[in-house]
Amino acid sequence: MALTKLNTADLRISIDPERLGFADTAELMLEPLPWIGQERAETAARFGLGLEQPGYNLFVLGEVGSGRSSLLQQLMQTVAAGRAQPPDLCYLHNFDTPERPRALRMPAGQGRQLRQLMAALVKSLQVEVPKRLEGQDFKAGSERIGKDGQAQKAAAFTELTAFAEQRSFALRREEGRLVFTMRGDKGQALTEKEAAELPLARRAEFDRAEHELHGEINRFMEKTAALERVMNEALAELRRQAVRPMLEHELQAIRVGLKKGIKDSVKLGAYLDQVAHDLLENVELFEVFEPDDESRREALEAVLQRYRVNLVVDNEASMGAPVIVENNPQFRALFGSIEYQAENDVLVTDFSRIRAGSLLKAHGGFLMLHLRDLVADPLVWEKLRRFLRNGRLQIEEPGTLASSMGAVSLEPEAVDVDVKIVLIGASAHFYELQEGDPEFSRHFRVKVDFADSFIATDATYRATGIFVAHACRRLALPHFSAAAVARLVEETHREADDRTRQSAIFARTEALVTESAALCRAGLVSVANVEAALAARTARHDAVAQRLRESVAEGDRMISLQGSRVGQINALTQIDLGDTRFGFPVRVTARTFAGHEGVVNIEREVELSGPIHDKGVLILGSYLSALFGQLAPMALSASIVFEQEYHCVEGDSASCAELYVLLSSLSGLPLRQGVAVTGAVNQHGEVLPVGGLNEKIEGWFRICERAGLDGSHAVLIPERNRRHLMLDRDILDAVERSLFQVVAVGHVAEGIELLTGQAAGLAQDIDAPPGSVRALAEQTLRDYRRACLRAGRALPARSYRR
Repeated sequence: MALTKLNTADLRISIDPERLGFADTAELMLEPLPWIGQERAETAARFGLGLEQPGYNLFVLGEVGSGRSSLLQQLMQTVAAGRAQPPDLCYLHNFDTPERPRALRMPAGQGRQLRQLMAALVKSLQVEVPKRLEGQDFKAGSERIGKDGQAQKAAAFTELTAFAEQRSFALRREEGRLVFTMRGDKGQALTEKEAAELPLARRAEFDRAEHELHGEINRFMEKTAALERVMNEALAELRRQAVRPMLEHELQAIRVGLKKGIKDSVKLGAYLDQVAHDLLENVELFEVFEPDDESRREALEAVLQRYRVNLVVDNEASMGAPVIVENNPQFRALFGSIEYQAENDVLVTDFSRIRAGSLLKAHGGFLMLHLRDLVADPLVWEKLRRFLRNGRLQIEEPGTLASSMGAVSLEPEAVDVDVKIVLIGASAHFYELQEGDPEFSRHFRVKVDFADSFIATDATYRATGIFVAHACRRLALPHFSAAAVARLVEETHREADDRTRQSAIFARTEALVTESAALCRAGLVSVANVEAALAARTARHDAVAQRLRESVAEGDRMISLQGSRVGQINALTQIDLGDTRFGFPVRVTARTFAGHEGVVNIEREVELSGPIHDKGVLILGSYLSALFGQLAPMALSASIVFEQEYHCVEGDSASCAELYVLLSSLSGLPLRQGVAVTGAVNQHGEVLPVGGLNEKIEGWFRICERAGLDGSHAVLIPERNRRHLMLDRDILDAVERSLFQVVAVGHVAEGIELLTGQAAGLAQDIDAPPGSVRALAEQTLRDYRRACLRAGRALPARSYRR
């Protein structure tokens, strides 16, 4: 079987700056920024944003840094600019039920106009109404009503006095009370003593007369009260007559001042009529009062407050539909709120304290939210679900429920909200919601899927240059030369771990642009600046990797770089710390002996391995059983361990190395210690691709380089990983000078031949040639079987202990 020693052209892609079609990014500033490699996402986004039917909200899924938020925001603004301005939203006092303020939608700009007109009305009322009530006509009418009333009261009193005198009583007013006394035959007032000395018949006559007088006084009081009411009603009507023409003129000016086309014109007309009625009912509060009369002042202010307009959404200055990006979707910020004020240990509020949230402000336009922020607050998520179900928003204040103080309830009128929600989230969240929430798919029917990588072409290379040009303009950075952009493009290939694809996570590219520009002292940013920025970034995050390499050099970690060893090999692992990832070798060893335990994964036994790693060991056990156990069950006990590894081992990229050490132990053939191995294996011995390949090779190379490259060092990788190679240039130099080799294999037979220098003989359809790895291993297994038979032990048919 043939294996492939890769040359430098296989190890990295180099971008010729001439392919980019520009000298520097200053030439690209006027070109529009495309959705680089995101054609599917762009098509879906344009479809969803342009569709006005309900239920077609957008769920945008993709990796952080892929441009999912910024690109959608730009597209939202473009689409919104071509739409009509949405209406304003006002809340007004409800004169019938003040605890339920009324909502009023008005054409954009007219909400502010109504607020200004009503504020002007309030000011005008405070000036004009007192003038009308102080005018000569009103005073003359008021005096006439007063005189008529007083005359009628005087006539009634005269009748009462005559009634009293007829019954020998004298009647007079005293401090607002009616006082009567008995009189004698000569008209003199009788004292109590004189009254007591009267004959019984006379006293009985006085008692009857007093009873009749009491009844007449009561009738007089009722009559005067009625006369007072009539006089007050007449005065109130006089006030209304004095104020009504001015008030009707002012309200008519408001109606005329507002343009036609108000959707809620009937509601507005009814509101203005109620304002007129309420003001005429309270017009007496406008009469001039003493400056220190606080009660009258507070009562007047309370009445005037009802006539103000609470403009919660003002779209006068907006151009097209609104685009709201809510980065802090707390309950109040998203759904609106009602402000309360403590007065005498009670929380009070009114319609003027209603505040709009992002949903109301985004009516007629677009609202961008991040799913992770929403699900962090169950109350927010549940209310949003209810809103999506019916499209109506009820502003409420949940904070009052937890308050120890009593609160005045307020229930503003619910309003219909037409908004296109753009929800940003991870792919995992999207599919979790699809499965766990049946309503979710009905409300978010447009999936905008941002890819994390895309096929590289000359067009995408140029588009990357346009991205860099826009970043330089936005961040006020010096422009990049074509060669520097070519180096940035190469880095996008490295981030994608693919020579045929570029990474779509352009946030990393922008960070590298910023760091490279910071190192540019004058002129254009050069390749040297980009290389320096990459080196500086590595130095900032390389402390852990450097310390591990030092531990190998110092002998703390046992890694053999020379010679050959039986049952021992260097496997390559990747360590991901979040901010950085790097490769590092780990020694894998195996011991085999006669027995019935099968292959024992020591990491699994002590619970230091993950399920994928355990799966890889099971697969190689299956391969061994198929290779050696066709004629009879294997009499094998074997153990595999990752030496000096004290953390959880996960992944199957070391399963090739584990298979090689088992074959080495069984055959007795030593393995080259200068060759590190990575790759997974299937049940047929085919080598499968793995991730983190570049970091693994570079980690191994750094350790070999520190010990001294002599041409014996190499790395064994899967053939199917060849296009994923984007290695550092110093490795290419070492390969060019034959100091280091990268070897690709497609089957484990090729790898074991390179590592042992012997023929593999692993083909199952023919007998193993003498001296091959398989022949030697079969001989060892036969010896194990005879040993077990001699010991009288039963032989199970399995090769891996669970």
